[in-house]
Amino acid sequence: MNIQSTTITLPDGREIKVETGQLARQADGAVLLRMGNTMILATAVADHNAREGIDFLPLSVDYLEKFASGGKIPGSFPRREGRASEHEILVSRLVDRALRPLFPDDYHADTQINIWLLSYDEAAVPDALAALAASFALSISDIPFPEPISEVRVIKHNGEFLVNPPLNLLNEAEMDIIVAASFDNILMVEGEMKEVSEADMLEGMRIAHEAIKIHCKAQTAFAERLGRTAKRTYSHETNDAELEKLVHSSVYDKVYAALKAGINNSKADRKAAIAVIAEEFVAGLPSDHTYEKGLISKYFKKAHKKAARDLVLNDGIRLDGRLKDQIRPIWAQADFLPGTHGSALFTRGETQSLTTITLGTKLDEQIIDGVVHEGMNKFMLHYNFPAFATNEVRPNRAPSRREVGHGNLALRALKHIKPAHEEFPYTIRIVSDILESNGSSSMATVCAGSMALMDAGIKMKAAVSGIAMGMISDSKTGKYAILSDILGDEDHLGDMDFKVTGTEKGITACQMDMKVDGLSYQVLAEALEQAKRGRLHILGEMNKAISESRPDLKPHAPRSVVIQIPKELIGAVIGPGGKIVQDIQKTTGATVVIEESNTHGLVNIYATNDTIMAAAVARVQEIVAEPEVGKIYKGLVKSIQTFGAFVEFMKGKEGLLHISEITWERLENMDGVLEIGEEVQVKLLEVDQKTGKFRLSRKELLPRPDHIPERSSTPRTNNGGGSRPPFKSRR
Repeated sequence: MNIQSTTITLPDGREIKVETGQLARQADGAVLLRMGNTMILATAVADHNAREGIDFLPLSVDYLEKFASGGKIPGSFPRREGRASEHEILVSRLVDRALRPLFPDDYHADTQINIWLLSYDEAAVPDALAALAASFALSISDIPFPEPISEVRVIKHNGEFLVNPPLNLLNEAEMDIIVAASFDNILMVEGEMKEVSEADMLEGMRIAHEAIKIHCKAQTAFAERLGRTAKRTYSHETNDAELEKLVHSSVYDKVYAALKAGINNSKADRKAAIAVIAEEFVAGLPSDHTYEKGLISKYFKKAHKKAARDLVLNDGIRLDGRLKDQIRPIWAQADFLPGTHGSALFTRGETQSLTTITLGTKLDEQIIDGVVHEGMNKFMLHYNFPAFATNEVRPNRAPSRREVGHGNLALRALKHIKPAHEEFPYTIRIVSDILESNGSSSMATVCAGSMALMDAGIKMKAAVSGIAMGMISDSKTGKYAILSDILGDEDHLGDMDFKVTGTEKGITACQMDMKVDGLSYQVLAEALEQAKRGRLHILGEMNKAISESRPDLKPHAPRSVVIQIPKELIGAVIGPGGKIVQDIQKTTGATVVIEESNTHGLVNIYATNDTIMAAAVARVQEIVAEPEVGKIYKGLVKSIQTFGAFVEFMKGKEGLLHISEITWERLENMDGVLEIGEEVQVKLLEVDQKTGKFRLSRKELLPRPDHIPERSSTPRTNNGGGSRPPFKSRR
């Protein structure tokens, strides 16, 4: 067994150790990465030949957290790892988006990256190390991956930028981004912020890239030391240079002219016009020569893409006729669906999101059962993209990885702007259904989600909008154009997809994917500034529909009241076997959920109207209320003794109504005076500080007969002073 290892010493003194040769030795590339007690196994395997008819890279990246890595057993019914969790899907996407653009365009072999978390340490969060492990595995394999990459997390915490911090600092951070890059170029950025400036975001990206350069150097040196720098040869494409030249010369000018003439047409009209040119070209080919249809389609798409890019760079004309920084027409409406707890319809050009809000109780919280993340989730956002949104036909299946990723981006954009759970103790579910799409449906989800939250009466700190930025560049001429609010076609043919969300005050989330090398920080700064202007314009259009949160929840939305009680009274509210809390829910119709913290108990009460709420609150307050000396209560006789009666004057609290306190007249015995179950008004005279027993009086509430003198106000003592003699027990 030939085990080889290398160690990366970080500027802060921490170390990352990477070894190969001990685990997964039959994979094309395999490494075990360790930072602290976090250990990640990454493997890379690829077929040598491509499947017939494949004209793309069939790359799969799967990140899996083994529950044993954190000393846990899965909470699912079969008690084993199953379908990837949303967290694992999101980490897989982070790695995929960083690796995929760097593979050669003509490489089409099935390639699989597996990343397993084998040991977990909160001091080294694994999602920021997964791409580094995967790139190490590719770098020491013969799979044609041209240059190493890495990802790091950068947060801004108490004004300081930190790289790959421990887990406990993430929730307190003002900014939390993960950046992927090669030694020379930034490839991907994703993260969330608490309304930070564009300058802070750029600084975070710069710091991340400096850290990544150290990782890339280490990978190159390790591969050279192992003698594994050579990559396999492959031939996955057949090409016809003459046909490519023929297609370009025959259709480029026609496509360019059609795109220029159809700038005010819809996506469908533009698509139809281009399809006519393609059909005419095929029909005009000489019949005595056979051309491969796949190559014709490939070269036609290439000519189409170049014509569309040149139209922007040379004439400054976009496919739909807009200026580079112009936003498509926006139409928005809040309260679109009267039966929901909140809703909004947001339409921008040919992209439309119908978003709803549902308010639930603590019982509706989502259970998170993972290695790194566990607990209860009170804020959910689900994004759905049906086939009809782009006039396509495909089976309805479970949410795709793309849908999970888009929903997560929108959730991160809104999560820090909604009120804290302590201020608004509901479970909140947002659902965005994309009804049509031509670019940036995730940003439409952010806009519609912000409006719907306001429509629901949730007190948002501010409105949040989002915009997708694109770029078209030419490395030969140095020309570039930054495009605001990109179309779907502009995303496909462009070099950048940069989504930015935020309020008037600052950025709340971002997601960027680069498809071209050499993007400078100057261009990034320009894109961010142009995005800010676009966001503010969109906010203005949203404000025309709804500019602030409704003053109250919808009439049919559940109401919530939280009552804080002493910890020792939690059992009194719950009752033996839950009897009392179940009775409260049954008799009032409210939902009652009880929580315990370190210092007190919380009784969460949810009701659909004020009457139900008042009844439930009264029941709870009755149980937890502290008795007040001098206060009058309506009591119930629970038992009768020779010396008086015990009366329940508050729920669970009984006091002694002595025979001498029942009436002003002297009673010889209790015969016929009171009955068990009889209601009687009493006054609380005293609470014994030592025993906690209660002394009640009924006669204090009755008119005093004239022949009975006033009771002395002098405190009782055990000797003289005109007070009553001390009580003597009768034998």
